[in-house]
Amino acid sequence: MDSGTPPKLPHQLAAAGRIPLAVIVVDGDGLVSHWSSGARRLFGPGREQAVGRPAADLLPVSGALEQSYDDYDVFDEFDEFGPGLDAPLAGRTAYPSAGRATLSEPGRERTDVLWWAYPLVGPGSERLLVLAADARQFQEDGDGDDSSVERIAPGFALHTDFPGADELARRLPEILPSMSVGESSRIVSQVLELGYPVLEFSQHDRVPVTPDWGVPRRAEHRPARRRHPLEPVTQPQPPAPEFAADLEYAAVRERLEFLNEVSGRIGSSLDLSRTIQEVSAAVVPRFTDVAGTYLREQVIAGEGFPDGPPDERTLWHRVAVEHVDAPGRWDDVVPVGESMPFPAHTPFFQCMTSGDPVLVPRISEQMGTAIASQFEKRDIRPLINGRSMLVVPLKARNVVLGFMVLLRHAERAEFNDMDRVTGAELAARAGLVLDNARMYTYQESVADTLQDSMLPQVTPRMAGCDTATRYLPGTLLGRVGGDWFDSIKLPGSRTALVVGDVMGHGLNSAAMMGQLRTAVQTMAALDLPPDQLLRNLDDLAQRLGEHYLATCLYAVYDPIRGELLMANAGHVPPVIVRSADGRSELLELPTGAPIGVGGVPFETARIRVEPGDRLVMCTDGLVEVRGEDIGVGLATLCESAAHPAASMDDACDTIIRALNTCGGRKDDVALLLARLNGIAREDVAEWRLDADPREVGRARRLVREQLAQWGLSEVAETVELLVSEVVTNGIRHAHGHRVELRLVRSEALLCEVVDDDHMLPTLLSAGPDDETGRGLRVVNALAREWGTSRTGSGKTVWFDVALPRRTGRRTR
Repeated sequence: MDSGTPPKLPHQLAAAGRIPLAVIVVDGDGLVSHWSSGARRLFGPGREQAVGRPAADLLPVSGALEQSYDDYDVFDEFDEFGPGLDAPLAGRTAYPSAGRATLSEPGRERTDVLWWAYPLVGPGSERLLVLAADARQFQEDGDGDDSSVERIAPGFALHTDFPGADELARRLPEILPSMSVGESSRIVSQVLELGYPVLEFSQHDRVPVTPDWGVPRRAEHRPARRRHPLEPVTQPQPPAPEFAADLEYAAVRERLEFLNEVSGRIGSSLDLSRTIQEVSAAVVPRFTDVAGTYLREQVIAGEGFPDGPPDERTLWHRVAVEHVDAPGRWDDVVPVGESMPFPAHTPFFQCMTSGDPVLVPRISEQMGTAIASQFEKRDIRPLINGRSMLVVPLKARNVVLGFMVLLRHAERAEFNDMDRVTGAELAARAGLVLDNARMYTYQESVADTLQDSMLPQVTPRMAGCDTATRYLPGTLLGRVGGDWFDSIKLPGSRTALVVGDVMGHGLNSAAMMGQLRTAVQTMAALDLPPDQLLRNLDDLAQRLGEHYLATCLYAVYDPIRGELLMANAGHVPPVIVRSADGRSELLELPTGAPIGVGGVPFETARIRVEPGDRLVMCTDGLVEVRGEDIGVGLATLCESAAHPAASMDDACDTIIRALNTCGGRKDDVALLLARLNGIAREDVAEWRLDADPREVGRARRLVREQLAQWGLSEVAETVELLVSEVVTNGIRHAHGHRVELRLVRSEALLCEVVDDDHMLPTLLSAGPDDETGRGLRVVNALAREWGTSRTGSGKTVWFDVALPRRTGRRTR
């Protein structure tokens, strides 16, 4: 028969449109769980005899030659028509397969059987669907020539564009009566996804297979597409020249459809790890059986674009391995996360340096040994020898970011030149998606680094105040935002507590946050009242630009007086938890406009607090939930803040858990929690000194006596020397008649000297003959910490000294 002429089929085949099918379902143990009436007619056993028996005893598998079970089925396998059913029944394939076998029964003529096998996945126990048909019905009555039968081969259409696809979806559940509707629908959907069953009569004529109890009709004459890699190999005659162009067009169309489908499955997010998994999963098992993805170190680290071409020293990180083999088979030999270079003699090096795909039709013993030498004591040869390999580069902007190693099992068709082109196009699209994810990861890393460098390392314990903080980056619309918190040491044992939120997200917001935070620290060192500080910050934001908008809550805690001074610039109100009764409440503060609006006054509120009270300050990202009123979040904040906690960190975690339960939180969160311990009056000593050099001796005596009263005589000598230096400096530069000296006992011993001179002292280099300039050097050498700050009426010079461990006094 001429290859350009369709095979002649019987006249009655053109009248019907279906082929009677035997339908068998096999469970995970290899036992038959469904056996249709068509299976009984084709193979002999009834449903009661077949269900629960090993499928290998009833179906044509390799090695089943001349085996008999109850005298009704013996199968001979025809290897030239495709693989046997043994591999699908054993669960060794994750893709559909098809073939032909010959059934022999005593007393009956040999029957040519066509079969299709579909692996099943899902929650049920079903693991394999087998369809089978009797090929004798394709012979013409009375025609002893069965050459047309020998031409018939079962296969799969990659897409369900044949007439009858809808009918397959409708009819198949009807002949699965022992299954639920859900199970039947799941099986049908997988069959349609993996490939529509067809019969090939020649390379250009294919018949769609639709289950029914009639007989098949011949499909309308149409050129067939190029055989999909999952289809069993046949040996058709070369197509006639008039069909060559159509075949080429069909093959190209099929590959484009595959690429478009893959493109729609990758790049669903900008998360690099998720993108890597999508790229690997998109090609297995449809295009390949194994896919290993390697990326350059800079890509994984979220750094900039890789510099220079790769070489033999370039480290490649294995980021994904997707396969259809038994679970865990590849894990020990090629674990994900391993880094390794590749020498020049390997196909991988050739691919990454040339930027072109490398095709290895079959991995030879020699090549397998060369590749295995890179894996030290792990023998990879059993996994790769004899397989077809395609190595494709992952490129973006002509730079190789990585590569994919694609392997096909020995029983599948080798990669060919068209596969090389398809793989290259697939890798090019995947490379662009990975580069987008890489750039996003890089920018995100830069922004995170910038923001981390600007967020303070808050001291958990300050004079009369314990603090705990949390920062949570946003999960949507760019993780990095402009939220910040801070605690600043002020004169008089006071502490400034700050929480702010720059409007917007990304690098600009993080940079703006850094500028505003620095400005707040600078103005706090001037000891400005809260309302004046916010007013100055508002003026600064307007000078920096019209886009500088932020909210801010600024509080000054005085542990000796037991009061808070607070001012609000459009921020979420704070919560106070009273220690007396555990009651929590929102503090009603005068709410000014956000920083940067301008022209709106700010007011300072004074709040009395008791030792043990807790102050909660946060940004709106913690209490705002899309679709809900902010009042709901504020109420939850009040309730969770009042819960007893063993520590400040536990209290923070309780609040976060209570308010961070909704998914898709887009904004970042800053939380600052302060326990206001207070400082008892008996732990504070204050004196007024005249601006007379003779008062220095009096100051030393007063300090010595007070330290003896507190039981701190061990540090008296050091403290007297430091007080002498600082008081001398204050008296020398004071313009008025008074200098104030204060000692505060808390976690450390704090000493403060206040005068009315605004000029801050600095460390000087003193020569051998200089009479001044040594005092602050002594303070710098002996004190644990020291500093200076301006006040409204002058300046404060302070230092603190660590207390002996046995006499340390905890604040309340």
